[in-house]
Amino acid sequence: MSQDAIVGQLVALNVGLPKDVDWRGRVVHTGVYKSSVKGPRMVRTLNIDGDGQGDVAGHGGPHRAVMVYQLDSYRHWQGEFGLEGYEYGQFGENFTVDGLADDEVCIGDQLQVGEALFEVSAPRVTCYRVGLRMGQPRLPSLLVSHRRPGFYLRVLREGHVEAGQPIERVRRGEGAMSVAEIDGLLYLPGHDPADVERASRLPALSPGWVASFEAILAAGPGKAGNAGLNEEAKVPPPTWPGFRRAVVAEIQRETDTVLSLRLTTTDGTPFPPALPGQFLTLRVQLTPGEPPVARSYSLSSAPGSADYRVSVKREEHGLVSGYIHRQLKVGTQLDIAAARGQFILDSGDSPGAVDRPAILISAGIGATPVLAMLYALAQTGPAREVWWVHGARNSRDLPFASEVHSLLAQLPHAHRVMCFSAPLPEDVVGRDFDISGRVTVDVLRGQELPSGAQSYICGPYAFMSDMRAALADVGVDPVSVHTEVFGSGPASTPGIAATAPKPPHQPSGQAGTGPPVTFARSGLTVPWRADFASLLELAEACDVPTRWSCRTGVCYSCEAGLVAGDVTYDPPPVDLPTQGAVLICCAAPQDELVLDL
Repeated sequence: MSQDAIVGQLVALNVGLPKDVDWRGRVVHTGVYKSSVKGPRMVRTLNIDGDGQGDVAGHGGPHRAVMVYQLDSYRHWQGEFGLEGYEYGQFGENFTVDGLADDEVCIGDQLQVGEALFEVSAPRVTCYRVGLRMGQPRLPSLLVSHRRPGFYLRVLREGHVEAGQPIERVRRGEGAMSVAEIDGLLYLPGHDPADVERASRLPALSPGWVASFEAILAAGPGKAGNAGLNEEAKVPPPTWPGFRRAVVAEIQRETDTVLSLRLTTTDGTPFPPALPGQFLTLRVQLTPGEPPVARSYSLSSAPGSADYRVSVKREEHGLVSGYIHRQLKVGTQLDIAAARGQFILDSGDSPGAVDRPAILISAGIGATPVLAMLYALAQTGPAREVWWVHGARNSRDLPFASEVHSLLAQLPHAHRVMCFSAPLPEDVVGRDFDISGRVTVDVLRGQELPSGAQSYICGPYAFMSDMRAALADVGVDPVSVHTEVFGSGPASTPGIAATAPKPPHQPSGQAGTGPPVTFARSGLTVPWRADFASLLELAEACDVPTRWSCRTGVCYSCEAGLVAGDVTYDPPPVDLPTQGAVLICCAAPQDELVLDL
């Protein structure tokens, strides 16, 4: 072994199996607790013997088999936090090393330790659990901002390793981009296009990181937010802030339970164009003297229309839908927020978009956003193959039937699959519907769906999960499947033990005295309380479904639509979100807020 090739030493070998830990009244299943072991251990493709990851979606797999952290970073944090001592493995790493600084080690570097051969695959993806382990909640953000993330290794050759062994670099990574450079390129402001392009082409970089850099490139230069971490940054920002007044110009009954509202501006000028599949947030005053109530409804009008149309199903206990169906009159003025949402039809600007088939799948009122997409396809893509797959009870319960029939007639390569679960005696197969029953996996399997299609699904969560599985079964690429959820989206709380979902509610304890915070999808308005550290904590106290991972403004998992109002950040996120969005994990309201949650 050449002394020139030795770049460090394995100071400690740390392993630990996942365990349950109490945290903030919840149970976290985590493998972040590691302890040093003596003697040799076998390193395998997915793990070291005696080690494991609690959240294999976020921290496991062949590209994240071994985690590395440096003694120099230990000393850095010891000074930052005033720690008296430390234990190896407390940053969740398997290898504690002397040398191998993040700004020196490059993606693709091949390192030999003992019998095993490794390749540097990606920086560490920080999450809240490293802060939990260290008792420093802000640590995930600090690891990025201080440029000390640590890194993952993939195992090229299995073998035994042991603390005390030298680390030899046997090959320099192609592209010579350091761990710190790659980490900052994704998470920190800037995202220089040339560097992002270089990073996306690194053959050794983990596929998840490559996909993030490709998303940044696809979004184009000058975009606010981070398209590599959140789909919302790919969508143009809302065309106006907060709410503006609109007039109910027409009310049309679609079915016994569905009404359409045509909305115009107060001065007769056109509304800004909305993208096919987006939604509006409406704010209505149900009771004089009480706070207004906000709800979101998908646009069902043709893209580019001067007016907006939303279609509202009357829910059994729906306050706003009940008001709209029973009390709303033509001429009434409502507050509306700008169109938003990332469930949108691919545009002609997307590579090959105009040539790819489109599959539109919906159930019930889920037809609303895909109807807007069908309008767009009829306007701009008559050469595309289009599949309209919809489920309803029967013709009496089917909104937009004549519109859909007319639009499909304009598309020479259109296919209709209409499913009635309870057809009426007068409903005729082949005319009114095609299949008796619900839209199921077997229904999709029975069609000759094109595998290269872009697919759009709207309906209840279980329905969408089934449709995703069915499309995968017939060969449609999961990356090309897009979904829109009714109401609140599914929660994502990595490592937290599952509990039975609860309907959103006011938080326990004394009512707050701060500005009202409205969770529009959940139908809940709550006065802010100063004992909550963030909007995320408030949402959790109300059982509003949320998505998060780092909880310190790094990963963008918690990004939500900021329909109206302003926030302050503490700690400041490492990069600001896109216009019209907020990172709820580190934000508090400055004034009255409406959130798309």
